Amino acid sequence: MAYRDLVGGGEEEPSATIRSRVECAREVQRGRFRGRTGLHANAHMGARDLLRHCRMSGPVESLLRDAVNRLGLSARAYHRVLKIGRTIADLDGAAELTTTHVSEAIQYRSLDRRRAAA
Repeated sequence: MAYRDLVGGGEEEPSATIRSRVECAREVQRGRFRGRTGLHANAHMGARDLLRHCRMSGPVESLLRDAVNRLGLSARAYHRVLKIGRTIADLDGAAELTTTHVSEAIQYRSLDRRRAAA
């Protein structure tokens, strides 16, 4: 593969498209938490909310179990991965968490840990 293909390989998504997707995800979250005082975004979810809104299929649960064991995630980090995964799913327009959403969330968590250690 050519260097040019690696660094400039695809077309970039227009800002207006990204903005529209973010606005849709925010609206989904507002609807999800409608009527809940102080809760309007995935980042504010507590443990009970995570159980309700971040239901996991077997493959997602297995992926998270492996991440906890391999990366030594704390309960707080585990919850944060779920919240970020739920947000990624919302941006994707998906009702359910998939391994793709959770894998991306785990990658962000891993990047945070590497940055903090530097």
